[in-house]
Amino acid sequence: MRVFVTGASGHIGSAVVTELIHAGHEVTGLARSDASAERITALGADVARGDLGDLDSLRKAASESDAVIHLAFDHASIPVGGFAEAAEADRRAVEAMCEALVGTGKAFIAVGVKAQGDDAKRAAGPSANPRTIVWRTIEEFTDRGVRTVLVAVPNVTHSDRDTGGFVPQLIRIARRTGVSGYVGEGANTWAAGHTLDVARVFALAVDKAPAGSHLVAAAEPGVPVRTIAESIARHLGIEAVSIPAERAAEHFAGFPFITMDITMPDAGTRELLGWQPTHADLLADLDEGHYWEL
Repeated sequence: MRVFVTGASGHIGSAVVTELIHAGHEVTGLARSDASAERITALGADVARGDLGDLDSLRKAASESDAVIHLAFDHASIPVGGFAEAAEADRRAVEAMCEALVGTGKAFIAVGVKAQGDDAKRAAGPSANPRTIVWRTIEEFTDRGVRTVLVAVPNVTHSDRDTGGFVPQLIRIARRTGVSGYVGEGANTWAAGHTLDVARVFALAVDKAPAGSHLVAAAEPGVPVRTIAESIARHLGIEAVSIPAERAAEHFAGFPFITMDITMPDAGTRELLGWQPTHADLLADLDEGHYWEL
């Protein structure tokens, strides 16, 4: 298949491109800069120049492909209060690409959570999450002849490619403050998965996932935040401490996700796709050393 990938030069996207090529697919990656284009070319993929605001280019690339994997998002807007605006821009990009696929039965695979039952409700996070408008938009195209697939990506997607995720941010805060913190008892959990295992889910979905699928790419459904903080403390040679809730915003400045409580059961995905995670779990990955070189 010819697969169009947005976010192809990024943390997860670059791994997805590699998985797709190894599976025999031809890949075109969206690049908004010369540096991104060079990274995509080095992976062995073709390049389509543009960004999420260039709707005509997105429609063209989608229409010329057999499947679309949409991973790009303006994450930089979240800490500065632009989450809703970024989600709306994403919705317009999704709508443009999906419109190009209407009636074709071609796949549109994107990051998202379909709330079903108590576990999925926890996985979805706060109901006010602006990205829910994007997920709903994607689902609307299922009945319009698009093979829509949502993939719940663990909030801790870890590997030596991860330089800006939850773990690197916690490490930077620990280094800045001199303690490795968690809030209250630190019993809230974060779903986790190795980047290469997560990428494998997207690649398998291209061939195997039926329309309307909701896949979960978490190898570990939930790791207690206190456990993560204690591992960071051990590696940095500092103390792991509980931060009172009233001081959390100050202590974890720029990182509003410290109290997020997410569980992502993945048994259905393993059965549907034949997916078996094979790479290091989160604590083992922390022990490998690459995070401490950031």
